[in-house]
Amino acid sequence: MTRQRSLRRQLLLGILLPTLLLIGVNTYSLYHQALAALNTAYDRTLLASAKSISEQLDVRGYDDAAELRATVPYSALEAFEADNQSRMFYRVSTLQGRLVSGFAELPFWQGSIAQRPPYAALVDFYNARFRDRPVRVAALLQPVAGPQGRTMAVIQVAETLELRHAAALQILWNTLVRQALLLAMIAAIVVLVVQRATLPVRRLSSELQGRGADDLSPIAAPAAPRELQPLIDATNAVMQRLSRLLAHQKRFVRDASHQLRTPLAVLKTQVQSALRGDLPPTQALQEIGDTVERATQLANQMLALAKVEQLRQQGEPPVTRLDKVLREVALDLSPLIAQANLDFGISTDTAPIQAHAWMLRELCRNLLHNAIRHAPPTTELTVALHTQGAQALLTIADAGPGVDDELAARLFEPFSAGDMRHSSGLGLAICQEIVQALGGNIALGNRRQGGAILGLDAVVRLPLARPREAAPVKKSRP
Repeated sequence: MTRQRSLRRQLLLGILLPTLLLIGVNTYSLYHQALAALNTAYDRTLLASAKSISEQLDVRGYDDAAELRATVPYSALEAFEADNQSRMFYRVSTLQGRLVSGFAELPFWQGSIAQRPPYAALVDFYNARFRDRPVRVAALLQPVAGPQGRTMAVIQVAETLELRHAAALQILWNTLVRQALLLAMIAAIVVLVVQRATLPVRRLSSELQGRGADDLSPIAAPAAPRELQPLIDATNAVMQRLSRLLAHQKRFVRDASHQLRTPLAVLKTQVQSALRGDLPPTQALQEIGDTVERATQLANQMLALAKVEQLRQQGEPPVTRLDKVLREVALDLSPLIAQANLDFGISTDTAPIQAHAWMLRELCRNLLHNAIRHAPPTTELTVALHTQGAQALLTIADAGPGVDDELAARLFEPFSAGDMRHSSGLGLAICQEIVQALGGNIALGNRRQGGAILGLDAVVRLPLARPREAAPVKKSRP
């Protein structure tokens, strides 16, 4: 089972880890910068010591014949010793390496002066070992001139590194303490901000968890941040669809159990009557067959009503030509039209509708079948499909007796068939559900001339598919 990731954990890690990395890089940089500044300061001390020694030099003679003399007491270096840990050593030599004064164990300078020395003096700084101890050495090339001669001296001053190491550790410790305090402050601020930022999410989660299983009411979160509002809106939309679907399912189960109980009871009575021999076998079987047929038709219509809601919950439907579906349904019902001896006429415009083909076919079949069944024989039945702006207008007109105005308001309710139509009461309800699912409307109205009713018109209005989703509209006539 995959472990679910915490949003707070992701936010904290996403902020603190890069911050920790940056602080680490900054700490490293600050430490090395401070260490470089420390070395520069101590190197200046070595240079000052070498220059102090140069002031104690005297020379007799010139160039190669010059005799260099130095009187340098060690006390001259004590002023440059910062503590009791570090020690300083010196060596004064000629340019050829001959020792003049100082510590002979200190190796003679073998380096070179940089082309662009960091100081005005000719000085070279380097690391070496003296008496098995690491030292920092400054080698100064110092001209020595006097009344009696002139030459070049090499003055080397070496310092042990205890003080430098102690100062470096102190700098490192101070840097780490400051950066640790900075990191702690940043972490505390980030935790506080993340906690406050995710508080609406936790409240929303607590509210949803505390709800009952049947509570599908919209979530009210007026104080939620803008970033959460799309999620809340989407959740409310899902719960609205679930609520509508649940209500539809409850209604379906209630209606199914109620409406199927009657034909099943009738069927049971007919079977018992046939077993007793109350009716001739042929008549009994005929009545049983009629009851089964009505029950089958009722079950199919109820399943169709449920399928409409199922298709409504699916994704965006494809674009379907209503005019083609209408003509196909009319062709399928042509035997019924011929049997009723109706004067049938149909005219269609190209009408692309964004809908499942089954829904359009069921809509057309129910309306046409209803009109054919209740139209008087030898009368006129016309079907017209036209486009008006962004809508498709479907009109099915029969020459029947019409319908009472009070009854017309209830005909689209399930199981509310009127006396004039003698149906199960589901056909028009299915049409109503389909039309509403497609964003249209349906109406029944008597066609009048003067005070007389000439027939009944079933009018359906559906939105056309957007032009980018459909081919250019072309009109066709039979």
